[in-house]
Amino acid sequence: MVTTIQVNDNTLLLLKKLKAEFKANSYDEAIVRASAQRVMKKSMAGSLAKYYKDESLKDILKELQEERRNGDRF
Repeated sequence: MVTTIQVNDNTLLLLKKLKAEFKANSYDEAIVRASAQRVMKKSMAGSLAKYYKDESLKDILKELQEERRNGDRF
């Protein structure tokens, strides 16, 4: 199914650059590739920061090291 959309001139320029950068055959392909890249780059780094607002990195690392040393994993 083909759908026509309206975009402003700046957006069209961005789409043209994306199409050229990805060497895509269509704007649709360029949009899909750019979207897929963004989704794949999503990182979980820092996702626990909200749980450790009051603790410094040193305190967290010290606690983890103590748990590892005192644990019965090995």
